[in-house]
Amino acid sequence: MNDLDMDFLVGADSDDGRSPRGSRAGRGRRRKRRRNKGGFLAPLLAVIILVGGLGGGGYYGYTWLRDAMTVEDYTGQGTGKVLVEIKQGQSSAAIGQTLEEQGVVKSARAFTDAAEAAGKSASFQPGVYELRKQMSGAAAVELLDPSKQMVDRVTLKEGLRLSDTLVTLAKATGKPLKEFQQAAKDAEALGLPSYAKGRLEGYAFPATYDITPKMSAADILTAMVDRFNQTAEKERLVAGAKEMGRTPHEIMTIASIVQAEAGNVDDMGKIARVIYNRLKVDQKLEMDSTIFYALNKYGIAASNADIESDSPYNTYRRLGLPPGPIANPGDHAIQAALNPTEGDWRWFVTTDPERGITKFVSTEDDFLKIKAEFERNQGQQRQGNG
Repeated sequence: MNDLDMDFLVGADSDDGRSPRGSRAGRGRRRKRRRNKGGFLAPLLAVIILVGGLGGGGYYGYTWLRDAMTVEDYTGQGTGKVLVEIKQGQSSAAIGQTLEEQGVVKSARAFTDAAEAAGKSASFQPGVYELRKQMSGAAAVELLDPSKQMVDRVTLKEGLRLSDTLVTLAKATGKPLKEFQQAAKDAEALGLPSYAKGRLEGYAFPATYDITPKMSAADILTAMVDRFNQTAEKERLVAGAKEMGRTPHEIMTIASIVQAEAGNVDDMGKIARVIYNRLKVDQKLEMDSTIFYALNKYGIAASNADIESDSPYNTYRRLGLPPGPIANPGDHAIQAALNPTEGDWRWFVTTDPERGITKFVSTEDDFLKIKAEFERNQGQQRQGNG
């Protein structure tokens, strides 16, 4: 390129009376012009490149951005059945990820967006829910309502024996009875206290339980033992037993007899006192409930044949308490065993079983009188039924 061309490009000064090219002022102006010219060319070049890009790769960039902003989601209510468990403390994002992994929603984002739109991002409750494959995010949010949790609510009565407890649980959950029987043998896994001596009888606390489909037999029994441990702590079982001069296991054994023998809660403290009074003077307990437990039967009064049993649970033939609880007592019976009513009673008879009337006496003569009353009532009842 010659000097004339260069002068034209950079805007050289002319020779008609203006500063010569070599002058200081001219050089200053040329530097200024070069800076101004470069500042204009840079954005112009960027615009040219951008326009050119839009004609090719820019289109693909736009397509990518558009797709990135579009949330993948199924439509409709879905098909089939999927059990989904929401765990304690899970965020909506974590729940969405679980749903995506199980094929319920197309993307976790579809679920979280639907949850946010419904104002339910922070309202999901732990539990097991039945959903479907390939649901829309909005449909999944609707089925995760707390009222739609899958639970079996099972109520286990106070005083129910362990064998009957396991049967009740098997029927309520549809799980094999053998699973419950096997799980009941693993004291360590269930979290039984050491004083239970490895036996679940007496420590499967009676209450109402919500059981989800994903809970195993061991999980259910563990929940019952946990509930017992909470009750034991609340009632100060260990400390209270020490104050009574008994072990916690003995207190639970007494509580189970009280539960089995009592016609109502008001009588529990008195029955507990009868037991303590007999133990104090080395009198046999002679409790029908312990014999029935040994014979695996139920009844109101043991027969002479029943009393001949050589079981260690036969308190007609053996002194002291039986080896362990004969049922699962509730909190009222435990409280009665720890705090028996004051009195000198040593006998009691439920003279009217139908109305739950039990009488307590301190002498053997009085005992024979209330026993005769019971027999008369029983005879009248049999005649009425006949």
